[in-house]
Amino acid sequence: MNIMQMMKQAQNIQKKLKDAQQELANTELVGEAAGGAVRVICDGQGKFKSITLKPEAINPENPSAVDNDTIEMLEDIITTAIQQASDKASKEMENKMKAATGGINIPGLNL
Repeated sequence: MNIMQMMKQAQNIQKKLKDAQQELANTELVGEAAGGAVRVICDGQGKFKSITLKPEAINPENPSAVDNDTIEMLEDIITTAIQQASDKASKEMENKMKAATGGINIPGLNL
């Protein structure tokens, strides 16, 4: 195999990796607990997107006592906390990968 064929093959692999990453970013995966009372959505890259709470997740004995404002407030503060932790994890991973590669950009690694 000559150098031009290798370069073309590397470009094809890089494009496939980028396409796969985009497809994963657009994929929604759902996790549920407590019979669907808590529902979390992440993308295919594991990034948190949203959480939905049902009243019975907050007050199982008396779900009708839980108002929508309380549910929305809890969803918002949980979302904020998860996004902050996720952002910190992404930055930490980026720093570790840059340290490991000596700052060299390696195609396929999102740095």
